[in-house]
Amino acid sequence: MFALINKEIRSFLGSLIGYIVIIVFLTTLSLFLWVFPGDTNVLDSGYSSIGALFYIAPWVFMFLIPAITMRLFSEESRTGTIELLLTKPLTDFQIVLAKYIAGFLLVLFSLLPTLVYFYSVYQLGAPIGNIDMGGTWGSYFGLLFLGSVFVSIGLFSSAISNNQIISFIIGVFLCFFTYVGFESISSLQLFGAIDDVIINLGINAHYLSMSRGVIDTRDVIYFLGVIFLFLLFTKTVLGSRKW
Repeated sequence: MFALINKEIRSFLGSLIGYIVIIVFLTTLSLFLWVFPGDTNVLDSGYSSIGALFYIAPWVFMFLIPAITMRLFSEESRTGTIELLLTKPLTDFQIVLAKYIAGFLLVLFSLLPTLVYFYSVYQLGAPIGNIDMGGTWGSYFGLLFLGSVFVSIGLFSSAISNNQIISFIIGVFLCFFTYVGFESISSLQLFGAIDDVIINLGINAHYLSMSRGVIDTRDVIYFLGVIFLFLLFTKTVLGSRKW
């Protein structure tokens, strides 16, 4: 299992597209935070806060993470190596979990450089260190959980098609829908008293809750539940190849 995780990470970092995806992610965030004028610009806002990072990052993740995960199973299916992989002394869930962990580590790797933004704003504060530490770290945890869910969605999208482009498109759509789709449905006010329930089915409500700096058990359970659900879907798709 660890060999498979290592293989996927080396495969991603050994390709030019891997670095391009990470560079595009960091460049996009940097432009919005430090270059483009507007509400997201840290220097224009006058406040020692990187809240704009946690507003922009989920939208960038919707494209970044499906780009990372689209090849995890679809490439195996296209080249026929999926059959060889299934003969390894690993259960279907171990294979799914290994690829999921590899995808998550790659997302974590792309997110680590953003700590430079945090340190920069920390130093720019008056006085130095005048930043909401609780809210910032809570937002980072929320972003990691959100990224974890997107990885599980991207993995499922990669499993249902042997075409990487189709997997990417499906992944982007599912990430978008789970992030703001339920919130949009609830805004139609078609369901009356259960509108709040529908909102809480979406990722955004739980992500915003964590961004306040409070790690609520209900939010953690929600994220873990969604991750497990999509991993289970992926295992089912993978197992169907044996039928």
